[in-house]
Amino acid sequence: MSDKLKFERFIWFHGIVKSGRYPNARSLAAKFEISSRTAQRTIEFMRDRVQAPLEYDFHHRGYYYPDNTYELPSLWFNEDNIAALSLAVRLASTIPDTDVKNKLCTLLEEISRRQAPAESMSWRDISEKISVKNIEYAQVNQKHYAEVVSALFQNRPLQITYYSPHTDKKTERTVLPLHLIQYMGSWHMIAFCELRNDMRNFALSRIRSVSRTDHTVRLSRALPSIKDFTRKHFGIIQGGKTSMICLEFSASVSAWIGEQVWHPEQKVTIRKNGSLLLRFPVADFKELIRRILSHGSHVKVRSPKKLADEVKAEIKKMGKIY
Repeated sequence: MSDKLKFERFIWFHGIVKSGRYPNARSLAAKFEISSRTAQRTIEFMRDRVQAPLEYDFHHRGYYYPDNTYELPSLWFNEDNIAALSLAVRLASTIPDTDVKNKLCTLLEEISRRQAPAESMSWRDISEKISVKNIEYAQVNQKHYAEVVSALFQNRPLQITYYSPHTDKKTERTVLPLHLIQYMGSWHMIAFCELRNDMRNFALSRIRSVSRTDHTVRLSRALPSIKDFTRKHFGIIQGGKTSMICLEFSASVSAWIGEQVWHPEQKVTIRKNGSLLLRFPVADFKELIRRILSHGSHVKVRSPKKLADEVKAEIKKMGKIY
């Protein structure tokens, strides 16, 4: 008997129990033309292996659920599905909310527990084989993260106190969260900011306080799409008009750089001498300069001249402290 046919019995019996009609082995046997013994084994399997909270009512001579909120696990959950979900849970380790991660693990364990032995698989098998490690990422207050996520999905504005390390100042903002993005291990909120009447990027690690507000935020009609907003900026850095950048990497690192994606619109050219040209648009040089300097003498700014001059000036400053 195929697993699909067995599951059809489960579904039928479950539906009759949920409707309050007290089915038993005899009614199950009659419906599917099976023996009473096979029918009873099916019921016991549902109770003992699928964890259906079946109890027998002697007055009605049939089964019922003390907790009628119970539902059968979905048929499509198999070993591959559980492995995929387990992998997702491991990748979710970057979420700065232990409550969310604990709920994910509990859900996965419950799904695994309800599967037949041939399909059972512990998520801990995956946790021993796959891990995620981030370095140099910005720490986020767990409560702030939870408030932002809640507001994002409820389409609700927030009152935040935001600190800018560039100006060393705090500002009070009323914002409407539009999108959350994790960039290089750090979390950022793309939101409409009433103070600036425009879309802005807020690093969650720089939010000093968060509170709910009943204030109504009216979005500007001229806002770009989230996709366009993130594509027009290098990484997550904001800015005005974009510039096309061209970097030349030496042959000794070109293979390594060729594996990387610096920008979704980048163009890569391998030259005859083995060096690599990397072209992409950016709206701000701050983060880019740091990445260029991290490659030392293996990279040269070909254009624009303004970026080359800023890198040269930074190198000159570095020379004064060594």
